[in-house]
Formats: sequence, C-alpha cells, structure tokens
Amino acid sequence: MIKFGIFGILFASLAVLAGLGIAIGPFAMSPGQLVGVLMQGPFGAPSLLHTIVWEVRLPHVVGAVLIGAALAISGAAYQGLFINPLVSPEILGVLAGAGFGAALGLVLSDHFVTVQLLSFIFGLVAVGLAVLLAWRVGDEDGLIVLVLAGMITAALFTALLSFIKYTADPYDKLPAIIYWLMGSLGQITWAQLAWSAPVIGLASIGLVQQAERLNIMSQGDEEAQSLGVPVVQTRILIILLTTVLASVTVMLAGMIAWVGLIVPHLTRLLLGADNRLVLPASLLVGAIYLVAVDLLSRNFTSVEIPIGILTALIGLPIFAGLLLRLGASGWR
Repeated sequence: MIKFGIFGILFASLAVLAGLGIAIGPFAMSPGQLVGVLMQGPFGAPSLLHTIVWEVRLPHVVGAVLIGAALAISGAAYQGLFINPLVSPEILGVLAGAGFGAALGLVLSDHFVTVQLLSFIFGLVAVGLAVLLAWRVGDEDGLIVLVLAGMITAALFTALLSFIKYTADPYDKLPAIIYWLMGSLGQITWAQLAWSAPVIGLASIGLVQQAERLNIMSQGDEEAQSLGVPVVQTRILIILLTTVLASVTVMLAGMIAWVGLIVPHLTRLLLGADNRLVLPASLLVGAIYLVAVDLLSRNFTSVEIPIGILTALIGLPIFAGLLLRLGASGWR
C-alpha cells in the first residue's frame, strides 16, 4: 500500500512542477492568472498571457513530460533486459544513429520535417545493425555480444557525425548541428506533440506489459524459457519499443543524455527492483526530473541553457552519489 501511495505523491509532484514550469519565466504570472488562461482553452481570447501559456510554455512543459518519461522507461527496460544497471537507451547506438540522421538532415535540407524523419530512420538503422551483427555472431552470451555490437554501431555513427560536422558550413549548418546535439525543448510545437504523444504512449504501454516477463528473464534465459517466456521474441520487442521511444525523443529535442541512466536508479530506491512497479514509476519520475531540469534551464540565467548540458551536469553528481551510497553490491 505504501508503494502505491508513492505513485500518488509522484503524480502530485508532477502536477505542481508542471504548473510552475508554465507560470515561472521572464514574464511571471500569478496562480489565478494561470488558471484563468488555462480554462480559456487553446482558442481563448487573444492576449499576451494566452500566447505565452498556450503557444510557448505549455508545449514546452508537455514536451519535457513526454521526453523525460520516454527516456526513463527506455532506460528502465534496458537495465531490466540486460540485467545491468549501467546500460541506458543509447547502449545499442540509437542516440548516435539518430544524432547522425538529424545532422545529415540539417545539412541536406532546411525543412524541419526532413531532419526529424532522417533522425528517426537512422536511429532505427543503428539499432538494426547492432541486432543484425549480434545475430550473425550467434554467441551463447547473447546479451554481451549485443552490447558489444551496440558499441560498434555507436562508434560508427559517432564517426559519421564527426565527418558531417567537419564538412558542414561553419557559418550556417555547423552551429545548427551543435545546438541540436546539445538538446533543447524550445522548438517543440503542438503539431509535433500531436503525433509523438500517441507513439510514446503506445510504446510505453507496450513496455509496461512486458514487465512481468522482464522479472522472469532476470533469472536467466533457460529459467525463463522453462516458465514459458519466449525470450528471443520478448527481447526483440523490448528493443524495438525502446528504440522507437529514444528515436522520437531525439526527433523532438535533440540529444538529452543521462535521464535513462539516472532515473531508473532513483525509482528503484523508492520502489525496489520489481519491474511491474519500476517501469510505470520511471515514467513519472522521468517526467518530473526533466520538467524540473527544464525549469532550471529556463530560469537559471537570462538565456535558456540547452537542457542536454544540464542533464549531464546534474546527472553526473547524482550518479556518483548513488555509487557512493550503494557501493558495489548495490548495483548487482
């Protein structure tokens, strides 16, 4: 009962932080003003407050919620799948591939749709290459080989990304690529959220449905197969769903690291190791975490700090603190 009460606290925390994310900024507003503008709906009477809330801050906060949730549940699923607390959504090269695709799109076209499409495609291609390479090796230690294959594809697309940056126009294209790779929620629109929210929602539901199988698979492949779990099919499904989630986040906001590594650990501190609780809770903790970091990025200085920089700066000490608190035995 206590653990389920934590979900209520997480929902309330997310609601409060989301409200603060909408209300606080260079143009501050009172709670009464915020509620009044929100109650008007997206087609309310035109005003400065209405524009700030509905066209600038609200899509910004909703994007932070979706991206934080997607990265966090992806990381939790990967850590459960690989039975390794050090893996994250980029372990199979999806972020490197998606980053390369976005950079290629920025060089080839001025249309944002092209950038997003190539980002998504190359995110899938990178993971597909890793899975194909691991399948061709066909070793008994399938998970270890898969991780090594992911390192190879990540290195490949990182090198290709470096080549794109080296050959890009240094006065136009290169700054756009660098800014994209630092991660930012500032370009998110309602049109992007309209298609990405259902994708993130369905993929997240698919991962939560695999939580029981992840618990069983943590006992080993042979034990899971003896209990009727289709190990290979489950592994492929989880990889596919997490790849879609990670690729969508890069499409929306560029490269945002450390969320998928840190948040699952924080969630396990609250709820234990049961994936049936960890996966859905990671959605909420990830959303809370990124909304909080986004709030800091927009208000810490007079200009908005790219959120990918802050997630790294904040994630590193958190990870070091977890390491010191738990010790080596706590990571097994």
